[in-house]
Amino acid sequence: MARTSRWGSAGFFVLLGIVLLLFTTDAVDSVDLWTWLPGLFVLLGAWSLLASRGRNLTGPVLVIVVAGAFLLRNLDYLPDDAISTYWPAVFVLLGVLILLNRGRRHRGHTVSGNGEFTSVSIFGGDSQHVGGDDFRGGDIVAIFGGPTIDLRDAALTDTPATLEVVSVFGGAEIRVPENWTVKTETVNIFGGLEDNRRTPGTADEPDLVITGVNVFGGVELTD
Repeated sequence: MARTSRWGSAGFFVLLGIVLLLFTTDAVDSVDLWTWLPGLFVLLGAWSLLASRGRNLTGPVLVIVVAGAFLLRNLDYLPDDAISTYWPAVFVLLGVLILLNRGRRHRGHTVSGNGEFTSVSIFGGDSQHVGGDDFRGGDIVAIFGGPTIDLRDAALTDTPATLEVVSVFGGAEIRVPENWTVKTETVNIFGGLEDNRRTPGTADEPDLVITGVNVFGGVELTD
């Protein structure tokens, strides 16, 4: 699986480089690069969705929908004012995706009230302490906000637990048990994730998978 993921990542960047070279070397001189630029983000979202085998859902779908809307507008399939009129629908989509993720975590399991959480920080902050012995995951939305989530008293019945993070001009601090192995599958657009734990886990199989999207935002892991 790791080798497949590496080949998929390499193939995506090779394709991206070839496409950009076609424009920068004037091999394709009849097409405006800026018209098709959103299409590259559509490909990025699709690649992330496939590379994670559908586990990373929220981030890739948001990127595909938003970038796809701009691409359709650039190609005159959408009127110029469509995006400025219907952009609030992105929040509707985000809510639906959060519900879908929660349904997937529930499938086949009985989860107590402490088994999962939802944190939404919009122009503000949020602080949650999540405990219990059957932690499954949660959803974090940070839009111009900065939540702090403490998972140090959480225990896992089945691994991995999954966190979906949507960070747009925001940042999330997640406090994780120092022995947990964390795998990241986020889509990062001028953003990223930093693991600043002193002794992060190094097991072959992850205890926690962090998925989602960071746009001019980020996630910091601490202990």
